[in-house]
Amino acid sequence: MKVPFLDLKAAYHELQPALDAAYRRVMLSGRYILGAELQTFESEFAAYCGVRHCIGTGNGLDALHLILRAMDIGPGDEVLVSAHTFIATWLAVTYAGAVPVPVEPLEDTYNMDPRRIPAAVTPRTRALIVAHMYGQPADMDAIAAAARPYGLRIIEDAAQAHGARYKGRRVGGLGDAAGFSFYPGKNLGAFGDGGAVTTNDDDLAHRLQALRNYGSHCKYIHEVKGVNSRLDEMQAAFLRVKLAKLDTWNAQRRLLAARYTKALQDLPGIITPFVPDWAEPVWHLFVIRSPFRDQLQHALAQQGIETLIHYPIPPHRQKAYEDTALRSYPVTERIHKEVLSLPMWPAMPKADVDRVVSAIEAFCEKQDAESLRRPLCSMEPIGP
Repeated sequence: MKVPFLDLKAAYHELQPALDAAYRRVMLSGRYILGAELQTFESEFAAYCGVRHCIGTGNGLDALHLILRAMDIGPGDEVLVSAHTFIATWLAVTYAGAVPVPVEPLEDTYNMDPRRIPAAVTPRTRALIVAHMYGQPADMDAIAAAARPYGLRIIEDAAQAHGARYKGRRVGGLGDAAGFSFYPGKNLGAFGDGGAVTTNDDDLAHRLQALRNYGSHCKYIHEVKGVNSRLDEMQAAFLRVKLAKLDTWNAQRRLLAARYTKALQDLPGIITPFVPDWAEPVWHLFVIRSPFRDQLQHALAQQGIETLIHYPIPPHRQKAYEDTALRSYPVTERIHKEVLSLPMWPAMPKADVDRVVSAIEAFCEKQDAESLRRPLCSMEPIGP
C-alpha cells in the first residue's frame, strides 16, 4: 500500500453533488466570464478574509503582479521579498519591471525576519512582499513596525495560507493587499488555475478590476494598459462550494499536524514545525527538517510513502536569477537543504499518518546516535 503526498480526488468525492450542481448552474447560465458566480465568490471570499474587496484573477502570480502594477511600482523600484519562498513571489516583482531584494527568514518559522528589513532598504525600495510559508502567518506587526518608517507598502503572499489567523485576524487583510492562489493543491483549490487579490483599499481595488480586464471597466473603453487575467465563472462556482468547507478542512489539517508533531517532536535528527502563540496555521504543508533529508526521503519512498521538497532550489540559486546568486543567503540555503514535506490533506486517514511516523522512527533508529544528536542549526547573530 502506498501513501500519496496529496489526494485531490478526495474533495470531489466529498462534495460531488454540490460541485456537479455548480457545474450545471454555470453551463446553463450562458455566462462564463465576469458573471454572477465570480461576483458572488468575490463578495464571499472578501467577507471570509474580513476585507472590503476581492478581485479574482487568472492565477496567484498575476494577483501579486497586478497588485504591484496597481501601486505604480515598476522600473527603477525595488521590492523586498522573502528569500525562502516559491519563485512566483519574485517573478511578480520582475514582471512589474522592479527588482526583487531578498530578505532572509527566521529559522524557526521560515517566514521573513523583521530584524533584517532595515538593512535591505534603499532609497529605491517601495514595498515588500511577505510570504506566509507553509500556511503559517508571518509576524505582521513586527514586519509593519520595521517597514512603515520607510513608507513601504506591505503585500501578503497568502498563496499557502487560506484561512490562517494572525493574532485572531485572518491573513488577506493584514497589509495593504494580499495575493492568493487557488492552484488545485492549495487549502482552497480550484480545478485548474485561479487567484485573487484582497484589500481594504478602495482605489486599489478599482484599479485592479480594470488591470485584470484589459485595462477596462466598460467594454471597449480602455483606461490603462491592462492584461487578461480573470477568474472564470466555472472556477468561481467551484470555489464557492469549497469555501463553505474550508474551515472544516483546515481543522482536520490541524488534527493531523498535531498527530505528526506529538509523534515526531522528540526524535533525534528531526525538527518539527514551531508555531508561535499568536499564530493559527492552516498546515498547507507539514514540513520537517533533518540533516539526513535525502536519505530519509529515499527510505520513505522505498516504503511507498510519497514526500516532496518545498523547495529544492531557492530562488536566488535558480538560473532565472543568476545575477542574484552573487550574494549568499545562508539561512535560506540551510533550510532548503533540510526541509521535507510529509503527506497532508484534510481527509488523510490517521492510519496513513501513523504509517509515515513509524517509517520515520525506523529510519532514525538506524542512524548513528551521536551524529543525530549534534546541533542541527544555529541562528547567526544579526547586527544592529
